[in-house]
Amino acid sequence: MRPAGFIGAFRAAVVAGVLALLPVAAATAAEAEAPGDAARTKVAISTVDLDGPAISTVRVTVTNAGPDRMRTLKVSFGGPAGWAVQPSVLQVDGSLARGASAEATFRIQVPERRAGFTVRTFTATATYLGGDGAGSATATRTQHSGTPLASLAAAYNNVGVTDESDTGPGNYDGEGNSFSAQKLAAVGLRPGEPVTALGAELRWPNVPSGTRNNVSAAGQAVALGGTGSRLVLLGSGVTSGASGTVTVYYTDGTTGSGSIGFPNWSFDPANAHGATLVASSDGRNRPSGYGNAGIAYRVFAHSVPLDPAKTVEFVVLPANGNIHLFDMALAP
Repeated sequence: MRPAGFIGAFRAAVVAGVLALLPVAAATAAEAEAPGDAARTKVAISTVDLDGPAISTVRVTVTNAGPDRMRTLKVSFGGPAGWAVQPSVLQVDGSLARGASAEATFRIQVPERRAGFTVRTFTATATYLGGDGAGSATATRTQHSGTPLASLAAAYNNVGVTDESDTGPGNYDGEGNSFSAQKLAAVGLRPGEPVTALGAELRWPNVPSGTRNNVSAAGQAVALGGTGSRLVLLGSGVTSGASGTVTVYYTDGTTGSGSIGFPNWSFDPANAHGATLVASSDGRNRPSGYGNAGIAYRVFAHSVPLDPAKTVEFVVLPANGNIHLFDMALAP
């Protein structure tokens, strides 16, 4: 619940937005450049205070890095759906010489913090004449509240491997079937042991058979620190529609993303969705016991590119429960 009078206070606190010509300074907030070379318009968004309910002040700085004077500059700012912003657009009188900046001040109504982990996205757009000639430039800032899960193991929500002597707990595919622990061990997938794929050193889940050992992806945020050239994920699919987007959050507040997909654990072509086959086991465990001998049930790897100059903070998994993940790691 918001405090009494919060909305009224928000309206009362909103005054005409502030625009000022500023000297160029090193950017400390999320920023973006228009496409092309480095001499392009820069837009930077200051940190947004997410400790609501409150009215937060946000500053958007636009810097003319183009060769010509910038004129008719307008700046807009927006946050998550339902978060009121006033004013929504501000206009700069006059023009900006090359290297000059203008700061637009907005006020945004921040609701009470939601329980659990949340990611908030804010966007600012500058439109103009002159400058770099592009006509517009946009910056996006993402901030989060709450804490990501400490590891992929903390997100395990599915029993994907059972012992052939006790197949009952398994339900990898929603029909009570699972991998055979014995047949996985025969092809090198044993609890706690390393698995090398796509240049990364992964590890097979170190849990007993018949217990949760994989994540059916549902948009979980999972901590994963370090640097590398790619994020490698170990898993397989249920049905042929096991694909989605992985989003990587860096410690500097920027993000990257990439599409991944896994073939169905059996029958699909081994390279479906661009995946790489890691291991094939013989048959599977069914509710009634081991069966389907002679049919391969498989584990794959897929990866998304990273910015090697940045440090990964956490990863948000795809929101597709047909994707099952056993581990993920950074490749050099």
